[in-house]
Amino acid sequence: MLDNLLLGFSTIATLPVVAAIFAGVLIGILCGVLPGLSASTTVALMVPFTFGMDPVVAVALLVSVYMAGEYGGSITAIAIGTPGTPAAAATMLDGYELTKQGKPGLALTTSVVASSIGGIIGALVLFAFSEPLARFALSFGAPEYFALAVFGLTIIASLSSDNLLKGFLIMFLGLFLKTIGLDGFTGEERYTFGVPKLMDGLSFIPALIGLFAMASVFYGVEEDLRRSERVSLSFAMPRLKKLLSMWKVYLHASVLGSIIGVLPGAGATITSFICYNEVRRFAKNKDEFGKGALEGVAAPEAGNNAVVGGSMVPLLTLGIPGSATTAVLLGALMLHNIQPGPLLFQTNGEIVYGVFAALLVACFAQLFFGLIGVPLWIRVISAPRPLLLSVIAVISVVGSYGYNNSIVDVWVMFGFGLLGYILRKLDFPITPIILALVLGGILEENFRRALIVSNGDYTIFVSQPISAILLVMAALSLMSPYILNRLSRAGTNV
Repeated sequence: MLDNLLLGFSTIATLPVVAAIFAGVLIGILCGVLPGLSASTTVALMVPFTFGMDPVVAVALLVSVYMAGEYGGSITAIAIGTPGTPAAAATMLDGYELTKQGKPGLALTTSVVASSIGGIIGALVLFAFSEPLARFALSFGAPEYFALAVFGLTIIASLSSDNLLKGFLIMFLGLFLKTIGLDGFTGEERYTFGVPKLMDGLSFIPALIGLFAMASVFYGVEEDLRRSERVSLSFAMPRLKKLLSMWKVYLHASVLGSIIGVLPGAGATITSFICYNEVRRFAKNKDEFGKGALEGVAAPEAGNNAVVGGSMVPLLTLGIPGSATTAVLLGALMLHNIQPGPLLFQTNGEIVYGVFAALLVACFAQLFFGLIGVPLWIRVISAPRPLLLSVIAVISVVGSYGYNNSIVDVWVMFGFGLLGYILRKLDFPITPIILALVLGGILEENFRRALIVSNGDYTIFVSQPISAILLVMAALSLMSPYILNRLSRAGTNV
């Protein structure tokens, strides 16, 4: 195990990789500060800049952006009561209360310390459990991968618990869009409408850029933009004794966040609220939560950054993205000819362990920049919104065109941008369509391959132990919204 960790650090021990990590942390924090730019959007915007980069440098940059982006959203959540990212909504509950009490410095310092500790623990979980899970996944065949894809899609139930019908409608739309292109078994064209560029299907990266970045531009142009008041920050830091006294909070939330992160579909937003509720449940000062408790800042921040390492486990070992951000990372890895899955540890072990090491270094870089750069992060918020939207639009167009040097990809990006805008206006979740685009190919390919092997016998999906268990887990996943609702009600009554 120690040899693998040393391999990871030796892989990133070059000036370009270290520079990419530090640049990724800065970019992640800056974009996280801006309301509306989630970690998913930021990573999607950065993918075009990795074209032509060495794979190790590109991956180090993107995972650093992912890590820091989850933290950056807490800055605006604390300073102006507007979460920069959805995951920072739980941080806002106590963080903004501290700001209104004239103590923003206490909240901001606690936030970056907790986020960094959570990220470190999440990276250690990734390092400890990835390889054993990868060895287990080597036993997977077509039925198992089909069942795994089904399980991944049923996670939409937990992501769309407010409206399951909307979630599944969007999922089926994504599955339909995934069928565009040549049939992998017969070679027949499907819904290409005579456009040669569509024979390879809809390009994943332009679709992601459209759904997140361009949709945000469309929405930002339409909405009534209000200038936020500048907040005068106090640079007072919590006493070291106070920071150390919250070690149980860091540990509790980080371990919980790592575990939830391993489960595909949970995500940082759900995790941050779960960690907040669980820490409050066991806290002695329950009444202070929601009124400016530092523990209420530390818990969600430690949890949502621990998710980063945990969510990389199913991505690297199984090739299954557990969140929108890891779906973007999956596309980026494939772009650099890196195929996540159990064989990755054998074919590109240095990249895998390089990811582990990069996450650890990114955590310390995040702690450094987070402590010294607070005034700068706040000033970014005052950037003219039209300028910001224009920059995002230009990057989206250039990045989409540069993906395949094709104007068709630009139109695909605009099409998905319009789709993302419409879905947002109608309050439809976007994550289901991303999961469908990623898992649709795996689902169809392994379903047809399994039936070919079994001569059309559908019982092959339940006769194999692993596939049967995964299908049972998929069924349970569909019931998860009801289970979570019961748990949340129970927690409210405590």
